[in-house]
Amino acid sequence: MTTSTTTTRPSQAVPPQPTARSAGRAGPSTLRHSLTLAWRGVIKTINSPEALIDVTLQPVIFLLLFVYVFGGAISGDTSTYLQFALPGVLVQTVIFASIGTGVALAEDLDTGIFDRFRSMPISRAAPLLGAIGADLVRYLTSGVIMLVFGAILGFRLGTDLMSLVAALGLVMVFAFALCWVFTALAMVVKAPRSVQGLSMLAIMPLTFGSNVFVPASTMPGWLRGFVEINPVSKTVDAVRGLLVGGPVAAPATASLIAAAVIVVIFAPLAVALYRRRT
Repeated sequence: MTTSTTTTRPSQAVPPQPTARSAGRAGPSTLRHSLTLAWRGVIKTINSPEALIDVTLQPVIFLLLFVYVFGGAISGDTSTYLQFALPGVLVQTVIFASIGTGVALAEDLDTGIFDRFRSMPISRAAPLLGAIGADLVRYLTSGVIMLVFGAILGFRLGTDLMSLVAALGLVMVFAFALCWVFTALAMVVKAPRSVQGLSMLAIMPLTFGSNVFVPASTMPGWLRGFVEINPVSKTVDAVRGLLVGGPVAAPATASLIAAAVIVVIFAPLAVALYRRRT
């Protein structure tokens, strides 16, 4: 009598395919996770008010020094120069402050907090978006403080309240774009101090090689050409127009286009580098 033995091979588990409904939730989930982590960053700032020192005292010092040391020589009197310089210092403030996003991310990578984020069921881009979102709240707070301090010194709004809100919005959009640049840099350069140093090397020519403190018409021709195409200068022109009056549409459009190009290039790059590193 012959007995046949039948061997049953275990079936391989087939991973569930994402349905249209679950795929549709990816965007809202990323936004929800990012907002949650951004709120975490805001709470940390509230519990540590010293985190606002760098974005509040630095612009105040810049404004006081340039208005009362150089204002008379540049514009003839400090009141006129204050009207010219404050919009530029407002833009410069958020540009310098955006470096802090990269430095803070580099420090967090060293502490291992992102390893914990990786083990959680959240979007991979959410920690980066959350960090940038929390920093934007700091920058907005800095901008409001800057405008209040400028009003105390004698700055007068030459337009209306809606233009003031639009100026702050444009500054935040430009800051959001720059944050992605320094986020990508933080994923490549491991030491936080190195991130800060390399960021300053890139930012110094863009800010001081612009019309933040002096009109481009006073510069030599070779430098003036760079200043006039500098996206920082375009942003400053638009903010000046919104705060004290002047052309807005052309410089604001150029600033928004520059911000969009920066985000399109550096946001996917930063996320890809983050996934590789973590």
